[in-house]
Amino acid sequence: MLQLSTPYEDPWRPEFIGTLLFLLRGSEVLLIHKKTGHGAGRINAPGGKLDPGETVIEGARREVDEETGLQVSNVQVGLEMRFVERNGPQWLGFALTATAFSGELRETREARPFWCSIDEIPYEQMWPDDAVWLPKLLAGEFAQPGVGNFLFDNEVLLEHTFDLSTPSIWAEFG
Repeated sequence: MLQLSTPYEDPWRPEFIGTLLFLLRGSEVLLIHKKTGHGAGRINAPGGKLDPGETVIEGARREVDEETGLQVSNVQVGLEMRFVERNGPQWLGFALTATAFSGELRETREARPFWCSIDEIPYEQMWPDDAVWLPKLLAGEFAQPGVGNFLFDNEVLLEHTFDLSTPSIWAEFG
């Protein structure tokens, strides 16, 4: 089992590994209204759990295709996120970006996708931590994949830190 360190728990062992891929088109970002699974009812980027043996980039690309009908390329990993939840599952997440895609955008049983102006992202309908790290990701502040640590209690964000000097472990999955 994967073992990492966070400021909140050491050793920390994630139960799930997932991705979020933010597809950019000019001054817009592709978001989804999640209809099923983890995060149902919230707004976020397409994403989900990695399948066994899948790389971070493969998993992110698969999830975008499954949830929106689009095929993406030129995917870049921006942030590794360690979600320490006092009363729930532990997630290791990877936020990625891409600007190249093909296919037809469509609603699926999992998600209703929509393009949104970056200046109008509905953070109040997203996970509480998204307003902390997503503006930094979209502004290109993570020149190399950094590590974000987030402490939650019943889905309430209590604390967070960014460590841009510690290399992300994303390459171990890719």
